[in-house]
Amino acid sequence: MKFLEYTPFDRLNDFLSHLNLGERTIKGCLEAYSCKHTGIDKKLSLSLENEILDYLGKSSDADSSSPDEFLLSRSSRKTLIYLVLTLNHVYPDYDFSAMQAHQFFTEESWDSFKQIFDAYMLEASKEWIENNEGGSLLEMTYKALDEAVKLAECEIYSYNPNSDADPSIERGAIWSFNFFFYNRKLKRVVSFRFWCLSTLVAEGFHLDGIGYEEDGDIFDNMDI
Repeated sequence: MKFLEYTPFDRLNDFLSHLNLGERTIKGCLEAYSCKHTGIDKKLSLSLENEILDYLGKSSDADSSSPDEFLLSRSSRKTLIYLVLTLNHVYPDYDFSAMQAHQFFTEESWDSFKQIFDAYMLEASKEWIENNEGGSLLEMTYKALDEAVKLAECEIYSYNPNSDADPSIERGAIWSFNFFFYNRKLKRVVSFRFWCLSTLVAEGFHLDGIGYEEDGDIFDNMDI
């Protein structure tokens, strides 16, 4: 996977790099990747393919409604591998298993993405309008994504793992979302992740255990 630079992403990434909203901070990042394999990716891709085939070989569930039906198609397996490779580039310190990641990927539509974006990025969108011209935050995001991967031709996936398998969870995280926009024809993937942190927790302000020493000094000087 090769990282691709897109100028339209720069403005959005700069805005979402650290959006302080008082008690909460919103962060976000758009990154584009070509699906051309590097040397390391070729080895990892083969390893992921073998992992999937091994899993299918051991599976005794022949029910046509099984979620594993997705993996029976070679093109679907390639899609999963591209998504996992993208995760590995986005989170280089985290080791992703194909089958573990498969459990947490959900196919989405632009409408379902928009619904989540509108609900969770409402305050960010208001802040954008106050400080930027040329359209709403969602409109600018759409234009940037469309330029990179042609949204009409895209498959959209969300990655929603449990907290133990979520590499985006930071100290003080309130919520987080990971979306992937994959254009099969262009062989290109865009990762768009955005998350919200408690500013107080993230900056290390804890109520518990604060000021005990000072309180003790105060009590020592009080007549009880």
